[in-house]
Amino acid sequence: MHFRRKPEDDVHRENMTEKEIDSSSFLEEVEAHRLSLRGAKLTAAIAFVTGTGFTLFGYDQGVMSSLLTAKQFEKTFPQVIVDGEHRNHATLQSLLVAIYEIGCLIGALSNLWIGDRLGRRRTIALGGIIMIVGAILQAASFSYAQILVARVITGLGNGLNQTSTVPSYHAECSPAVRRGSLIMIEGSLITFGITVAISGTAVDMYVRVDFPASKPLFTGYLKWLDFAFFWAQSSSVQWRAPVAIQIVFALIMVVAIGYSHLDGKLLLKAGRPAEAMAVISALEDKPTSDVGVRQLYEGIRDAVIAEGGSSLDNEEGNPSKGKVSLKELFTHGKTQNFRRVCLGIAIQCFQQITGINIITYYATLLFERLQISDTKSRIIAACNATEYLLASFIAIFLIDTVGRRKLMFFGSAGQAGTMILLAILGSINNSAARIVSAVMLFVFNSFFAVGWLGMAWLYPAEVVGLRMRGPANALSTASNWTFNFLVVMITGPAFENISWRTYISK
Repeated sequence: MHFRRKPEDDVHRENMTEKEIDSSSFLEEVEAHRLSLRGAKLTAAIAFVTGTGFTLFGYDQGVMSSLLTAKQFEKTFPQVIVDGEHRNHATLQSLLVAIYEIGCLIGALSNLWIGDRLGRRRTIALGGIIMIVGAILQAASFSYAQILVARVITGLGNGLNQTSTVPSYHAECSPAVRRGSLIMIEGSLITFGITVAISGTAVDMYVRVDFPASKPLFTGYLKWLDFAFFWAQSSSVQWRAPVAIQIVFALIMVVAIGYSHLDGKLLLKAGRPAEAMAVISALEDKPTSDVGVRQLYEGIRDAVIAEGGSSLDNEEGNPSKGKVSLKELFTHGKTQNFRRVCLGIAIQCFQQITGINIITYYATLLFERLQISDTKSRIIAACNATEYLLASFIAIFLIDTVGRRKLMFFGSAGQAGTMILLAILGSINNSAARIVSAVMLFVFNSFFAVGWLGMAWLYPAEVVGLRMRGPANALSTASNWTFNFLVVMITGPAFENISWRTYISK
């Protein structure tokens, strides 16, 4: 519901705000909620929590890339072996990878109902706990059906927090002038998680195969890693350990979120002005008497009231006034909710149908398709992930100077051109074409990292107003996981049946 305010009402509200801030009882309450972390340290703490979430997200995406062709993984789950006798296994292999997205979709949609009720921190903690349970079940799996269920549960936790809650939480707690670069850093942490997941197996194989004991001293340090993993080569720990590592990231996130704080906007929306002032003062690292802190508080307060999302705008202090009705997502009017939601959904959709997760989930298999050996494919996949990480840093420095739209156009054009070249080169079956194709997979990741990696998480959080941000981000993230599932599910059967033409479809 929206209402029109009279000019005299604004004056009255402004005067009430000044009296409220200057009252001794209000200042005492603010002091009671004073945060121990302030300024840069508080911003860094929030970034650490959200960064751990994004790293976990990336690790979860990348870990399957190396495991699909691991011998012990194939021994436990023969359904993932694709050969001339089991061509239908391409679908089962893709299902094992893609079923994770179904869990993420369910988790993202769950935020429509529980996101605002639990709040950002509790939702993130709940999602982390669910991911821990899912990871334990995955690592303990002994059958194809069991690991399918476990991956759905893990995805449920990821969809609940990392993708639909963490970006909003960080955007709301970030200074406006630095929000773009901070969210881009989170995008880089996704690639860091992917790099960690893919590189682990690749380094292990590289050490075993390519470094005999007679080589220089540096080899000796690497051989300790070889020694540590040597005993696992005939054990399912070869794949269970990498899957279980995500528990560490989830635990860090769950514990750390308990020491984080809500931002001023959400506290004002919940009708807790003193706590909001304490948080704003801490983020700015200035006293409540500071003119800038007061102006920021009043500006946020007026924005929350204008959106009809606060219990502060009625004398009863009724918190129900701030509850969001889902049908508001499909309204126009001054706030243009439906248009904003559609923009978020479209951005998340476009990010996935570029085909980025063809490489993220199937990197090792793609390089093996180029007739590169199993060992070298893993090493190149790890290098690909590392280069992906380095390319993502470019967007951090360009986002606030070049702007959102231009970077997205740049990324789209580059990815489209790269896919065309991959299709052409794929139809030419010779050594030179295969080498250039491998290079093009690196180039594709680079364009995506600059134009789309972090943008899909930043843009929807920015274009939607505070009142509708939770449910709107749930829908936009659901779009991400829907098309993510589509891309990942069809990739295996597509390459098995139409080979290089798969790139044309992207």
